[in-house]
Amino acid sequence: MALMNKLDGYLNAYQMESIDELSTLVAQPSVSAHQQGLMECSKIIVEMLKKRSFEVQIFSNDVAPIIVAERKGKSDKTLLFYNHYDVQPAEPLDLWLSPPFEPIIRDGKLFGRGSSDNKGNITNRLFALDAFLTEEGELPCNIKFLLEGEEEVSSKHLEEFVSEHADLIQADACIVEFGGVDHTDIPVEYLGLRGICYVQLDVETANQDVHSGLGGSIFPNAAWRLVWALNLLKDQDEHICIPGFYEKVRKPSQRDRELMRKLPETANDYKTRYEIKIFLKGLTGGVDLRLAEVFEPTCTICGITSGYQGPGLKTVLPAKASAKIDFRLVPDQKPEDVLNQLRDYLDVNGFNDVTITYLGGEAPARTDPDDTFIQLVVDSATEVYGKPMQIMPMTGGSGPNYIVQQALQIPIATLGVGYPEGNAHAPNENIRLNDYIKAARHLVRVLDAFGRV
Repeated sequence: MALMNKLDGYLNAYQMESIDELSTLVAQPSVSAHQQGLMECSKIIVEMLKKRSFEVQIFSNDVAPIIVAERKGKSDKTLLFYNHYDVQPAEPLDLWLSPPFEPIIRDGKLFGRGSSDNKGNITNRLFALDAFLTEEGELPCNIKFLLEGEEEVSSKHLEEFVSEHADLIQADACIVEFGGVDHTDIPVEYLGLRGICYVQLDVETANQDVHSGLGGSIFPNAAWRLVWALNLLKDQDEHICIPGFYEKVRKPSQRDRELMRKLPETANDYKTRYEIKIFLKGLTGGVDLRLAEVFEPTCTICGITSGYQGPGLKTVLPAKASAKIDFRLVPDQKPEDVLNQLRDYLDVNGFNDVTITYLGGEAPARTDPDDTFIQLVVDSATEVYGKPMQIMPMTGGSGPNYIVQQALQIPIATLGVGYPEGNAHAPNENIRLNDYIKAARHLVRVLDAFGRV
């Protein structure tokens, strides 16, 4: 108790210094989709780690360096932090109340792109480590960092790197990039991520757009061609029609259902926050809604582009059409299988003129809810939040958990600064300063308990 009081005292006294460090990181754009500012951001990260006497190794590639850092601690146990320093594009810029790369504190929140996803969690990890280094002079266990700059574009180089350098990042457990509280302000332990297969479909029927009066009745229309192809993928009952798509889907276990039943109701919160009137497939709430949210694979049209979409009218027949689609995958689906199934399905139905560009993907991953490290992380939250963490066996998003888990065979936990209205990937991304201090207090308790196991 005396140690925790000292550590909490440090965190309370130096929170704004850590927020200033986060603000420096947020102010550096690092948009992997545009390959903007990634090298500059990686240099800031390296300096932050070296400032804490971490041994740092930098592995360059053609997009963004992968950073591995290590500092020895009191215990022989090793904890790995996986984080990423790239962010989503800030557009649409006109919806931001303040510039996305000019961090600002407003109403007890820090606003800026990357404040939540994922730069806030990077500096929060360092903040917790600073408490130990200042108050104890050493870390309670060995700490390693694995940081990349391509997570938002499906971690192009990470799998090969981890496969080749597994010894460098070998650890006993891992805490990944994200985490936070739910709409009731109770922290949530997410034990898995869905996978993803992200593709772009393109159709080109002519070398230029044509006057619709000339070509409307005699030329093929790229927009219609794409719409007809898209119409094959999913029916109005939300069933994905690609043959073989569901063959490897693993249904949720009884343990999964048990954990989902313990979680608070989300239906009303979703309806209020997003102003939706109904859920798909007649779902109304309860455990069935929560199971469907994360244990069912999806096929989502993320965007469609074709022809003229400006103000007023323009009578053209589009020569090109494009759509971006993500498939969220559940255990035991693989993105390469879905990619092959999609190509075969379009070809069989006469759409071999629709090109498929694979933009990235990752397999799903799970961690055992009864693992001792998971229980340590869950129980350590009680002193800070008044309750242990709620356990969610899967979350709907995707990330590189599978890459780390396959290579290292270690439990992966979540813990962080997020909250439901943090607007990650959206305009006005933010964190609450109160969540920031709580996440750091939670982490110092995890580190102390882990070092004593």
